Amino acid sequence: GIRLAPKEKLEIPVLFMPAEMKIYKAVVIIRVMRENGENWPYEVTAESNADSKRNVIVAENGETQGILWVYPINGTPEAPQQKSVVIRCQARQRQEQRVELLLIGVMPDGTALPDAGNSAMVNTEESSNTPEVTDGSSATLEFLYELQYQSDEIRSQLESLVGIELVEKEWDTESRIVTLIFNVVFAPSKPMRNEATVVIQCTAGGLWKFPLVFIATEPEVDDVINIEAVGLNKESIVGFKLTSQTR
Repeated sequence: GIRLAPKEKLEIPVLFMPAEMKIYKAVVIIRVMRENGENWPYEVTAESNADSKRNVIVAENGETQGILWVYPINGTPEAPQQKSVVIRCQARQRQEQRVELLLIGVMPDGTALPDAGNSAMVNTEESSNTPEVTDGSSATLEFLYELQYQSDEIRSQLESLVGIELVEKEWDTESRIVTLIFNVVFAPSKPMRNEATVVIQCTAGGLWKFPLVFIATEPEVDDVINIEAVGLNKESIVGFKLTSQTR
């Protein structure tokens, strides 16, 4: 019953309030009919393409009575953002740290899961096989994870210094908590403080985000240079070499 003038825009609000961490799907269907009740003279024939047949309402005389627009909606529940995990390392050193991330509310219902296969994970644009997480049945949970950066500038500073790999998965079926254990490597070349976010998605539905804070402290002193004076108002000179680590 909404009247729409020619070239007028119509905004349709969609509210999503998930009750569980699973995939939700819906379809918004918009039907348009002429205000005077008349049909469009366009006739859907056997030669018409499939889209035309699917998106129109045909009257008894073969004319077009209404036009349909179909918009699929996929809802992905997102868990509240968790507390930051701090990875600290001295510049020009290498820190390797195991990080446990808890995924709360994972759905154990095997009927909601896709066909079981090799669990794929996304690790800074590289994929590899990972162990499967099962609940004792044939249902298999698969997870995708990715390290995201707040800006391209932070990406350029951190991407070559940080590595993350999923090494272990544990699932408590009673509490519906999945524990993912990551091995995080941080090898900074200079003092810095930057942030990144581990984004984890379950193929059965649900999205979790875990902030990581990377802190590189001041490096150790390379050497101590002693300059001895040869006399008052006279210059003393000492030489030392600096080697660049890059081109």
